Amino acid sequence: MKKVVTLGEIMLRLSSPGFTRFVQSQSFDVVYGGGEANVAVSLSNYGLETEFITKLPKHEIGQSAVNALRQYGVGTTHIARGGERVGIYFLESGASMRPSKVIYDRAHSSIAEAHADEFDFDAIFSDAQWFHFSGITPALSDAAAELTEKALIAAKKHGVTVSVDLNYRKKLWTPEKAQSIMRPLMKYVDVCIGNEEDAEKVLGFKPSNTDVTKGELGLDGYKAIFEEMKTLFDFKVVVSSLRESHSASDNGWSAIAFDGEAFVDSKKYDIRIVDRVGGGDSFASGLIYGLINNMGTQGALEFAVAASALKHTIPGDFNHVSLEEVMTLVNGDASGRVQR
Repeated sequence: MKKVVTLGEIMLRLSSPGFTRFVQSQSFDVVYGGGEANVAVSLSNYGLETEFITKLPKHEIGQSAVNALRQYGVGTTHIARGGERVGIYFLESGASMRPSKVIYDRAHSSIAEAHADEFDFDAIFSDAQWFHFSGITPALSDAAAELTEKALIAAKKHGVTVSVDLNYRKKLWTPEKAQSIMRPLMKYVDVCIGNEEDAEKVLGFKPSNTDVTKGELGLDGYKAIFEEMKTLFDFKVVVSSLRESHSASDNGWSAIAFDGEAFVDSKKYDIRIVDRVGGGDSFASGLIYGLINNMGTQGALEFAVAASALKHTIPGDFNHVSLEEVMTLVNGDASGRVQR
């Protein structure tokens, strides 16, 4: 049994074509995406059974979001239907020194107003091995925060391993609000994933000697806060992606993890970015896949970083790569040569 359940919001993504700005655009490219939905799609592509939990309107746009999941084999049986709207976000892709921009239009979406009694969590988790959520879902509303906690209680009742991607979003809540909601939820978590901003804003831990905007990563600072986080919250594994932001187009990409016995760091990839949205979700899904399949902390970390490096080369939220493609990169072939 290797079934993974994720809970969150799937949104309609409207992107200005290519690298055009919002004010230039006469049309938008349309795809669906969202943190936990992206994780479910990646894991389904790798061959795992997945189930995505959310609430969507009964109208055709809601159904289109369900169909976007189904085409990749993600389970949608337990999606609740109702409410007024699908959340939307607008994306303008940056380049070089011009950053990408995101504008949200997701207030009062169906999942933001959903309640726990709309979901049969005992049935959902009865045959699950893993549950994944992110800090985005509790940030949507107080109701969504309560829904997340009810799901976590049910997951632990059924002995399910739980992972969180802290995923701080400043357009959704403040650090004070985030910590008041997220810190109490950490008692349910086994595997904690985040970056330096997430750790600081969501949990209150700041690594020293680190400035990603200057490409400065102080690994000793990460190690210190990892030990503190593990001691305080009893995490089994603490993981951080390490992004060196040279520009909107070029990043260094690696990761570090602590499993209570050893600190491990991954190979670093220098990536030319096509679309970085969903990069963190592809990292989380790669880590989950590696841990579920007993790759060990080092092996899971290498798989996660390679999977995410590949995602940065693919437009859209979803990571359209296969298990074989990830393993090819893990095994050292980063040549990008044409496959004939």
